Amino acid sequence: MRFLIPSAAGIAFLALGMSPALAGKYPVAVFNGLDKITARVTSFEAKVNEPTTFGALQVLVRTCDKNPPEETPRTAAYVEIRQLERRGATATDPAAQTEVHPAPVFSGWMFAESPGLNALEHPVYDVWVTDCKISSVPASSGSE
Repeated sequence: MRFLIPSAAGIAFLALGMSPALAGKYPVAVFNGLDKITARVTSFEAKVNEPTTFGALQVLVRTCDKNPPEETPRTAAYVEIRQLERRGATATDPAAQTEVHPAPVFSGWMFAESPGLNALEHPVYDVWVTDCKISSVPASSGSE
């Protein structure tokens, strides 16, 4: 009887589609970011556990999960976003010092299928996840 309980739980996970083996972890998250000052939407990518800068924000993706194509679409990323502050920057030295605030302005799950559910809402920027993928597209040299 002791052996039936773990196998019954395993069957329940498979039947409900909650098996961790079925969810795909991806190394790159794709985002859209809106700069409210310029009204420009920019698509950018962030590798998992590597900080990426969008405007005055530092985006750090902890995990990016996506269901296989044969299942109901679900793309989710756990993201931490921090505010960057430039101190001592001048017209001649725009990159004088950049400081990252220790407390994130956003920390949580973002869902591509429901971008308004849990997106970053910032006075200057909106950021939301759109996809997870295997690798980022390398920049082309243009001389081939």
